Amino acid sequence: MTKKKYIQLILILGSLTALGPFSIDMYLPGFSGIAKDLNTTVAKVSMSLSSYFIGISAGQLLYGPLLDRFGRKKPLFIGLLVYILASLGCVYVADIDSFIALRFIQAVGSCAATVASVAMVRDLFPVKDTPKVFSLLMLVLGLSPMLAPTIGGYVTEDFGWHMVFLILMFMGIAILIASQIGLPNTYKPDTSISLKPKPIIANFISVLKEPQFFTYAFTGAISFSGLFTYVAASPIVFMDIYHVDAKTYGWIFAFMSVSFIGSSQLNSVLLKRFSSEQMIFGALITQSVITIAFQILSVYNLLGLYETIGMLFLFLGCLGISNPNTAGLTLAPFAKNTGSASALMGAIQLGLGALASFAVGIFVKDSVAPMVGIMTCTTIVAFIVLNIGKRFIKQKVEASGDDAMMAH
Repeated sequence: MTKKKYIQLILILGSLTALGPFSIDMYLPGFSGIAKDLNTTVAKVSMSLSSYFIGISAGQLLYGPLLDRFGRKKPLFIGLLVYILASLGCVYVADIDSFIALRFIQAVGSCAATVASVAMVRDLFPVKDTPKVFSLLMLVLGLSPMLAPTIGGYVTEDFGWHMVFLILMFMGIAILIASQIGLPNTYKPDTSISLKPKPIIANFISVLKEPQFFTYAFTGAISFSGLFTYVAASPIVFMDIYHVDAKTYGWIFAFMSVSFIGSSQLNSVLLKRFSSEQMIFGALITQSVITIAFQILSVYNLLGLYETIGMLFLFLGCLGISNPNTAGLTLAPFAKNTGSASALMGAIQLGLGALASFAVGIFVKDSVAPMVGIMTCTTIVAFIVLNIGKRFIKQKVEASGDDAMMAH
């Protein structure tokens, strides 16, 4: 493979990877504008985030078998087409319920890009190169939440929130064209794969029965739902409670991403000295201490804007360390069912994330305390699940450092 071809493939796969985070984060600064235009509350607008997470969660399970059965390009084409049309729908939406529904459809479409990009790394690159390619894609995944809300903040302030969805629509069109022209057809469709529900469900159940899978998948997903809580609550907390404008909010969000990305990079350094298990245990203990302190401070109204940012920064740092390790240990036992295992892991993570962001829409109104309450509960429950689940694991399969992948 020539260097030019290599760079071209990385750029296309990177843009497929970035579509999801951009669709999640770019419209966050527009929450109060959307609420005003659609005559509703910011908390109700945050339900459109929950519906997006539910859409990606369902899409993960749907596209896995489809990409194996029909090859990579057809499902990707249809998914991106759905995404483009739903984005256009969001521009002309007139009420909040249609907006929430369109966000669900948009998510199901964008999910094709996310799942296909992971599958195609395995098709297009030799095994020894995949860790390097994945870490480049991780960088894209990490940079997207920094860039998206900052760009979104400026677009929203200067052109209004409708413009954000027009930009997402054009991104979808550009990615659709690039992927159809620039990606080779390396994968032969496997017609032996059945799309009947029964064998698919049986396959997922066999994955779920593996003790190492359910222990680390649920530990990771429950603690990671703290991130979804933060994403869903942040427009309410910063723009409604602390009254920052859309541009400032974008910058705060970008600053927070530094913690998550920085700590996941630090993670690879620490793995030279500690095992993944020790890292998860340490991160969850630290996270518990941070959330309990955060909860006490928030209940007694001792937090201003800067203190809240500081506590959230520490909290996200712990997630950046535990998440790649739980992902690595979750997938480690699967040599042949990796696709189903990673789809199921993603679905559990996003499903629980949707529940957490749904809770935000109900409870977070005029105080930071409910958001912190949800984060404290998820952290402590994850710690309990980890310690109970570990007892069921007879033989632990180690994660090689290469497998640790994280979802946004």
